[in-house]
Amino acid sequence: MLIIAARPRRVMRLLSFVKDNVPRVGAMVVGGVLDLSLAYMQLNGVDAVPDFLYSMKRLIELGEPAQGVVRELIDRGRSDSSLLINPAEIKWLPPVPDPEKILCVAVNYRAHGEETGHAPPEKPYFFPKFRNALIGNGDPILKPRVSYRVDWEVELGVIIGARGKYIDEKDALQHVFGFTVVNDVSMRDWQFPPGWPEKLNALGQNWIWGKSMDSTTPVGPVIVTRDELEEPNDLRLTLKVNGETQQDGNTRDMIFDVRQLIHWASQGITLRPGDIISTGTPQGVGAAKGRFLKNGDTVEAEVEKIGKLINPVKDE
Repeated sequence: MLIIAARPRRVMRLLSFVKDNVPRVGAMVVGGVLDLSLAYMQLNGVDAVPDFLYSMKRLIELGEPAQGVVRELIDRGRSDSSLLINPAEIKWLPPVPDPEKILCVAVNYRAHGEETGHAPPEKPYFFPKFRNALIGNGDPILKPRVSYRVDWEVELGVIIGARGKYIDEKDALQHVFGFTVVNDVSMRDWQFPPGWPEKLNALGQNWIWGKSMDSTTPVGPVIVTRDELEEPNDLRLTLKVNGETQQDGNTRDMIFDVRQLIHWASQGITLRPGDIISTGTPQGVGAAKGRFLKNGDTVEAEVEKIGKLINPVKDE
């Protein structure tokens, strides 16, 4: 009887970082960060490097051929200490620094809806963030000088891997490249119009100012590829401020799960490789407690099986 050994699983925990003033793609492995561009040159004895080793979005766009090269580099280079960098010595970037779209979801956890007085919506309510808000692991959240109610929101981030429009729920995960951690920092005094909710503004909340001020949205530290995190709808999320737990929830509490969110986000809008869907936050936001971020705070946002995103808070 022929026994075929199971093929070892090749972990893909990918990140974007800066080395020698050049953005690069790396992989987290045991022992540090594998510099994929350096690994490509040294392992293949060449000087030229494919462009997808300098751009996460390009790597995602090119699909399996490029991603297969990365898997091989990880397999061959993970044990070579000369190719590894101490994570404490790199300048982290958001895993996808240049997404075309960042779509976020309001009130997508039942417990968060209860703490803020919102009934579950009939369908997801999306709002945008912009690239100017994105920062990486370790970067400071700049508390805007015009805001005094800066809040935290730990969220599971979905990185789109394959273009799609009008995506069926049953096919949704096939359009996912991987998952990351998002801290949807919110300027509550700008998000909600004066007198809200007693004096309602017919135009609604100020989502742009409330969510997309410069350097207020950490993302990272890594992308865990879909094949490494097969079920995103049962993950613990926590957020700490100065070591004190503020949020502790699970994606099981989402009103609309990842598949449903991708379906709804793609209605009339083409999702493209590198786009980010931030899936909402559990209970424990500062606005519900009357507590907000201040200069000198440290925020740790963590999603089970993905990692911990750590950022200091500094006055602008």
